[in-house]
Amino acid sequence: MSTQLKTLETYLEPSDNKRLASLCGPFDENIKQIERRLGVEIAHRENHFKITGNAHNVIAATEIIKNLYIETQPVKGISKDIEPDLVHLTIQETTVLEQDDDLYRDELVIKTRRGVVKPRNPNQATYIKNILLHDIAFGIGPAGTGKTYLAVAAAVDALERQEIRRILLTRPAVEAGEKLGFLPGDLSQKVDPYLRPLYDALFEMLGFERVERLIEKNVIEVAPLAYMRGRTLNDAFIILDESQNTTVEQMKMFLTRIGFNSKAVITGDITQVDLPRGARSGLRHAIEVLSDVEAISFNFFKSHDVVRHPVVAAVVEAYEKHDEVERLKKVEKKKQQELEKANAENESKA
Repeated sequence: MSTQLKTLETYLEPSDNKRLASLCGPFDENIKQIERRLGVEIAHRENHFKITGNAHNVIAATEIIKNLYIETQPVKGISKDIEPDLVHLTIQETTVLEQDDDLYRDELVIKTRRGVVKPRNPNQATYIKNILLHDIAFGIGPAGTGKTYLAVAAAVDALERQEIRRILLTRPAVEAGEKLGFLPGDLSQKVDPYLRPLYDALFEMLGFERVERLIEKNVIEVAPLAYMRGRTLNDAFIILDESQNTTVEQMKMFLTRIGFNSKAVITGDITQVDLPRGARSGLRHAIEVLSDVEAISFNFFKSHDVVRHPVVAAVVEAYEKHDEVERLKKVEKKKQQELEKANAENESKA
């Protein structure tokens, strides 16, 4: 489907080469950031700017450029350089920017060097769209629904298009009877077994050798969740896998690590919590606390969204039915106990 394009031209006054250089940034990095974020093309010569793209975003880009040019005005004779952080904030604050669903209808097909990743059901399509449209996206549901795989695909796509500079993979290291420090090897080797699903998806999309090179260059980074404290992650695509095994404190810590021009995808299955008895899942808590935050999306997958072997869907459905029966039994037992207690109190009064 073709999208109708619109072109706007604007002149920035007064024309000042020093201010224009500050606006554009080194090698036009600020202009390129606006182009990437809004999906427009910007051509400029001196103070003449020509912007082409979707009508809503062309208007938005024009407003952003004008606002940033105002910021370059010297204060007390001191010029102000336009940093990428200010560009990001100006984009976020632009009121005329509207995300049109038509813009992303074609982007629901994620292209990687090894092939094309397509959503296989409506819920997966909504999940991909939410990842594209939101800075933080949650994918919650049973195994086999494509939560992690699609998140990795979106991360690879963003890296290939240079929308972000690195991919960071993390998850809580919850073991059964052994401590992470007792495992041989360096940090990466200790964490590798816990991040194998993410690695498998990366190898499939980028190839083993390229993934290894990107890891060596720190473009792809692997880190246990415990090592995230105190960091601020800019220009990154961050995937937190198995988030049902985070504590409330860990989830809050992770969500506050996200910096400028970064995206985070949090995946997990609230029916498979491996935390010690009595510890509350950070994922469950986040669903309750963040459900009304507009900048955050939640996708809930069910057994019918499973895209693995049909028996996996049957297994998930069987467990869901069993859990529902057990829940109803507990509710009935509680009602019975309350009724017996009320009868006993009435008898004692009589």
